[in-house]
Amino acid sequence: MSRFLPRILAIAALSALPLLAIAAGKGLLDYSYRPLAGKTPVNLSTAYRGQVLLVVNTASKCGFTPQFEALEALHARYKPRGFAVLGFPSGDFMKQEYDDEKKIQEFCTLTYGVKFPMFQKVHVVGDEVTPFYKALESATGESPKWNFHKYLIGRDGTVVASFGSRTKPDAPEVIQAIEKAIAAPAPAAAPAR
Repeated sequence: MSRFLPRILAIAALSALPLLAIAAGKGLLDYSYRPLAGKTPVNLSTAYRGQVLLVVNTASKCGFTPQFEALEALHARYKPRGFAVLGFPSGDFMKQEYDDEKKIQEFCTLTYGVKFPMFQKVHVVGDEVTPFYKALESATGESPKWNFHKYLIGRDGTVVASFGSRTKPDAPEVIQAIEKAIAAPAPAAAPAR
């Protein structure tokens, strides 16, 4: 037993890391990213606290790229009720995203009329995965397998659903999950210190 104790303690310590991050006040949205082709980072927790979010890894040159249209329609439809789509361009899957952020922005705006927030190009899988996507994977046990993977985050800042690339943004199960998350009450504001 004593020879296994160091391993048991190491496993217990690793298992506690997500709990320690929460205890230290590090929530799922406590990350900052620049708007696409922008300069000033936006803290996701500050900007979107209490909202329902659909986080999507996007790509301009993918067979699923037409999903931009349905994503924009969802954003427009539910924005007045505290909902936002957040797009994170990535070239992790067969380099199906432009390198130049201005070109990504131009493509999304001119081709699909995207008005929902798009952020800087990131890595969503692999050794260089961005911290936000690492946290999403940790919360769900699921990383994107391709472009246009969707994570639905509730008003309390926790992931309530995850949908693969083949699930269209306006699929009944996505709409149902969004409606349910929007119906949930916003969390109470934290007391001032």
